[in-house]
Amino acid sequence: MPSRLGLADTLVPVWSTTNRITVFLIEHLSPTLWTAVVPGAPRRTVRMIAGHIHNARCMWIKTLGKEHGIEVPEAVDRRRVSPKQLIQALNRSSRGMISLLTLGCDHGGTIPASSAYTWRNLPLDVGHVLAYFVAHEGHHRGQIVMLARQLGYRLPAQVTGGLWQWAKRAKEARG
Repeated sequence: MPSRLGLADTLVPVWSTTNRITVFLIEHLSPTLWTAVVPGAPRRTVRMIAGHIHNARCMWIKTLGKEHGIEVPEAVDRRRVSPKQLIQALNRSSRGMISLLTLGCDHGGTIPASSAYTWRNLPLDVGHVLAYFVAHEGHHRGQIVMLARQLGYRLPAQVTGGLWQWAKRAKEARG
């Protein structure tokens, strides 16, 4: 089993790559798609789905980390946020997610329980926590790609294929 330091060294880059993939998608959405209404949900837009990704991170950081001293990023207004503002917010909440993962790694591989965590349906070992957040973001990225197709704003192959270029996105995440 990897040491705690080894575990963080493994998991944090995975999260950083996931964030970079989400940011990559947001960087490539057209203004028309950004404001497009979701079919069957007239009060929801692509912008709102994208903003939800950041806001969900903030909620989890608050729930699991605030009690342990992790700074909670400010949520965005999902009805007004611009792509540029959201990218900045995603990078802030990514740092909070890294803090959560690091907290868990520093505590033997499990995020310590907090009084705010009442749902109790997510195991707090860092493997499950990371998998949950990667799946959540992948789900919403998939929604956005599907909506682009359904609404006639199909994303270029370089973008949809770029979502699967994990090695390239990992290099970008490292700077």
